Amino acid sequence: MLYNTENPHGGDVYGGSVMLDFSANTNPFGMPEGVKAAIRASLDSLDRYPDPYCRRLVRAIAEHDGVKAEQVLVGAGAAELIYSFAHAQRPQIALELAPTFSEYTLPLENSRIVRLTLKEENGFAVTKELLELIESSLPDTVFLCSPNNPTGSVIDAELLKKTAGLCREKGIRLLLDECFLDLSDAGESLVSLVGSHPNLIILKAFTKSYGMAGVRLGYVLCSDASLLERMARTVQPWNVSTVAQSAGLAALSESTFLEKTLEHIKKERRKLKEGIERLGFTVFDSNANFLLFKGWEDLESALIKKGIKIRNCSNFHGLSEGFYRIAVKLDYENEMLLCALRIIAEEKKNG
Repeated sequence: MLYNTENPHGGDVYGGSVMLDFSANTNPFGMPEGVKAAIRASLDSLDRYPDPYCRRLVRAIAEHDGVKAEQVLVGAGAAELIYSFAHAQRPQIALELAPTFSEYTLPLENSRIVRLTLKEENGFAVTKELLELIESSLPDTVFLCSPNNPTGSVIDAELLKKTAGLCREKGIRLLLDECFLDLSDAGESLVSLVGSHPNLIILKAFTKSYGMAGVRLGYVLCSDASLLERMARTVQPWNVSTVAQSAGLAALSESTFLEKTLEHIKKERRKLKEGIERLGFTVFDSNANFLLFKGWEDLESALIKKGIKIRNCSNFHGLSEGFYRIAVKLDYENEMLLCALRIIAEEKKNG
């Protein structure tokens, strides 16, 4: 095989008999019908190259998020934009949380990485220690994720604003990942600060909110035109397909779909948390569409035997064997997971 086989992420259901995938945190309802219709309608234009500048989509995103069109850069998914930022910025000292999404610092081969290790006994909450570590380590780049992946907790709004202010004062780039914010029942976006904080880069994606993981579409918001130009130069021409651009345009009008999703997530997340806790596991509070919990070290393999895939989080900095992340899915799917967990618990009990 010529491909990189070291993929630490969830969602790889292609190598075995997985019937239920709880390892990827996408919208439990899948893709909105309006987005599917837009994709189908785009098929007749696939003989032409896509718009290399995503003009219509950029204007629509700018209007949707209340920023200027020149402050928007679209990419083929959030991961591409993270790598694009890393290659354009070339950080010397980068600060990130632990645990957090692994892709922020993976492309930083020659950088020194400083990590703020979040405490399990504190529910992995981000505290004012973040400000203190920025002051003491003076990184040139800070990566934050709110809600954080894999913990699901949002960063306090005032702490986020203070962090953005401190980074502006010190000339530090702050990349804030808000990809899960639309599927969260708490937290505050910093989009309103984009114009006044040229050091701030906000990352967003259609992947999670609109069930578009297979389409690959994300964007960043930033008022530093020079940085966006350098980022744009790091990717291949026509990197965002016609299908992705059409899907994104349709998704921006799906506010009712997101409202329905949030109501479902709040209800089902509570049921999942309570059901897992009844088995004796530690489940951490979450504001997002996924839960982090601590269970048996062999739980992943036990569930795979029953056709259910969860995200083993032992490869996250700050976590160890026995930590798992699960998406909040449809009610009957969540019940199937709980049923499988109860069966495994009974099997363990009976030896």
